[in-house]
Amino acid sequence: MLVDSFYFKFFLNCSSSFNNFQAAIGKDVIDVTLVARRCTRRNGTRMWRRGADSDGYVANFVESEQIMQLNGFTASFVQVRGSIPLLWEQIVDLTYKPKFQIVKHEEAPRVVERHFLDLRKKYGAVFAVDLVNKHGGEGRLSEKFAGAMQHVVSDDVRYLHFDFHHICGHVHFERLSILYEQISDFIERNGYLLLNEKGEKMKEQLGVVRTNCIDCLDRTNVTQSMIGRKVLEHQLRRLGVFVAEETISSHPKFDDSFKVLWANHGDDISLQYSGTHALKGDFVRYGQRTIQGILKDGWNALARYYLNNFCDGTKQDAIDLLQGHYIVSVGRDMTPPSQKGGGLEAVASFPLALSLVLTGFFFATMSLRQGRYDLRHFFFSFMWAGLSVALAAFVRANGRIFCNRPRLHKPR
Repeated sequence: MLVDSFYFKFFLNCSSSFNNFQAAIGKDVIDVTLVARRCTRRNGTRMWRRGADSDGYVANFVESEQIMQLNGFTASFVQVRGSIPLLWEQIVDLTYKPKFQIVKHEEAPRVVERHFLDLRKKYGAVFAVDLVNKHGGEGRLSEKFAGAMQHVVSDDVRYLHFDFHHICGHVHFERLSILYEQISDFIERNGYLLLNEKGEKMKEQLGVVRTNCIDCLDRTNVTQSMIGRKVLEHQLRRLGVFVAEETISSHPKFDDSFKVLWANHGDDISLQYSGTHALKGDFVRYGQRTIQGILKDGWNALARYYLNNFCDGTKQDAIDLLQGHYIVSVGRDMTPPSQKGGGLEAVASFPLALSLVLTGFFFATMSLRQGRYDLRHFFFSFMWAGLSVALAAFVRANGRIFCNRPRLHKPR
């Protein structure tokens, strides 16, 4: 069935998430809405769409607008998230974390410059907050990002690296207050939109905070929810609902509703990009890490691994095809090349490869248990262990065989 391109593009331009709640503080009824709008220029799935294209459009770029309505007044605050704006990728190869690969290093300054030029045209001043790790593959990627940012940093564009995992660990997310202290002057100076009962503009947002981690899902959503909370408290103080030291946490029902709002927001965006709910969602939803939340994160991490390797490639093909980025190759023989030949590759699958590896290790273990009684068992132990290692190496080297099917279309 063909999809009309106009209606498809209209659907993509609609909000990708919408959440709302009402709560009472004293005699005041406050209506809070959170809307996410996804950019249509570099759509795709986690692992299969990373970084930026040559025009500076990045993967998983989402504009989140928090809207508060009270007694005829309307206040709005916008944040954005998006992949690190470099030409980089992760080739899916059955490893849990495929290596980060930066392509066309010499293009990095130009791509970053185009990305932030577009952000400045749309939002005004920009504060880029980078939450990735300082060491390892993430560190190398962040270092390249920081180097490219030196060419664009100005009075209107600022950059800050905040090693989320090193500072906050996996449970101490309250330490994000350290980050807020470093960006609070920017937020206070660039403000938020505020309209009075007549719809007249009392205040205008002049800049935006751009947050990223690697996926721009989990660490990013925890951070954005913290910033959204702080700004909402500023707005309520401005309208006289809160006194100087009063916070959202002072009102348990309002606090719970606000946490759920942002937790659902993070889940919606994560489901679209990764196929699972957001990790660290228990902190956003309940204000603390829980055993149940940690176990759920483990399950979601495994689910993401499976989806990345066995589902998202085909899904990415469908997205590219519907958006007009690819056209189907015309020809009678549409059989993928890897399926034409015989041998193991024609019937190979990840479960089969895994079962062979596990079987090899099982027999190796059984042989070693009896090795001290019979020298012959030592020989079979080494044989089974060698076969297991060889099979594991074969699976690793031929990861694409066991992942998604070869693409059946070509660029337009």
